[in-house]
Amino acid sequence: MTPVLVTGLPRTGTSWTGRMLAASGELVYVNEPLNPEHPPGRSPGVLDAVVGHRFQYICPDNERAWLPAFTRTVALRYGFLAELRRNRSPYDLARMVRYGTAFTLGRLGGRRALLDDPFALFSAGWFADRLGCRVIVLLRDPVAFVGSWQRLGWTVYFHELLEQPLLMRDQPHLEALRPLIGSQDRVAKAVALWRAAGTTAADLADRHPGITLARYEDLARDPQAGFRRLYEWAGLTWSARAEERVRRACTAAPGTVTSGTVTSDPVASGTTASGGGTGGFTWSGLSRTAYRPMDSRRALAEAAARLSPQEALRVRELASTEHH
Repeated sequence: MTPVLVTGLPRTGTSWTGRMLAASGELVYVNEPLNPEHPPGRSPGVLDAVVGHRFQYICPDNERAWLPAFTRTVALRYGFLAELRRNRSPYDLARMVRYGTAFTLGRLGGRRALLDDPFALFSAGWFADRLGCRVIVLLRDPVAFVGSWQRLGWTVYFHELLEQPLLMRDQPHLEALRPLIGSQDRVAKAVALWRAAGTTAADLADRHPGITLARYEDLARDPQAGFRRLYEWAGLTWSARAEERVRRACTAAPGTVTSGTVTSDPVASGTTASGGGTGGFTWSGLSRTAYRPMDSRRALAEAAARLSPQEALRVRELASTEHH
C-alpha cells in the first residue's frame, strides 16, 4: 500500500491539498506527525518517536528510531498503549478514539495513509526512498506566502535548521540563512526561508522520482485539472464522486461560516481546530487543520492583496535577489 506525503512550508496549501486528495475516499488523513507542538504532534499513538526540531531532518544516518515509527504510521497501526502512557486529557482521549478508529478501519478497508506535514519538507527524499511515499511538494508565490505569515504574526527561527548537522551536511545551501539569525526583519527572514525551501524542493524533485512539485496558485485557479493530475500521480481514483467533492469544496461561498469561524484562506497552518463544514464530506473533528471549503479563486486574489504594494515589491525584489 503506497502512502502519500503532502509537504511544503507551512501556509503553502498542504492541508487544502491533503483534504482534496482525501476526497477520494481511499486515504486516511494523518495531520502533521512531525509537528513538535502538542497538538497536533507529540502523539505517540500516531508516531512513536521524539521530534526534536521543527523541520526535523531524517536521513539514512539517523533513521534508527524513525524508520520503525513511521513504518507503523504508514501501515495505519495506531499505538494505543503508547498514547495512553503520554496523553490522558479528555481532548487527547477523544483524539485517540478518533485516530485509533480511523487507522483500524482504514487498514481493514485497504486504505492508504496520507501524511499532511509541512515539517517533513527537508526530509521528503527519505520519505520517498525509504517509505515508498508518493510525495507532493507544494510551492506558493512569495508575496502570498509572506503575506500569510505576516497576517499571523509568524517569524522564522533558523537555529531549528542550522543546529541539525546532518541537514547542513546534505543541504549546504541552508548556510545562507545564518546571517539572518537574530534579525528582526520578519519579511526578509520569511523570504529567505521561501527561497531555501524552493531550492530544496527543486533538488529533491530532480533526484527522487517519487517526488513531484505542485504550485498552489495553479491548483487554486483550476482545481479540477490540478487535482486530477495529483490523483493520477498518487495512484488515486478520480471518480465522479471525488470530482464533485473537490468542485463543491473549492467553490463554496466566500467567508464560509463554520462553527462560529469565518475564513478566507484555504491554506491551513495545522494549529487551529476546525469545526464542521460543507462540501460533501467531513472537514471537522480532531485533526486540528484550519482548512474550510471556500472559493479557491477568490482566495487567491485575496491572498495577493494582504501586503501593501510597497511591501509586495520588496518581497519580489528580495525573492529575485536571493534566487539569483
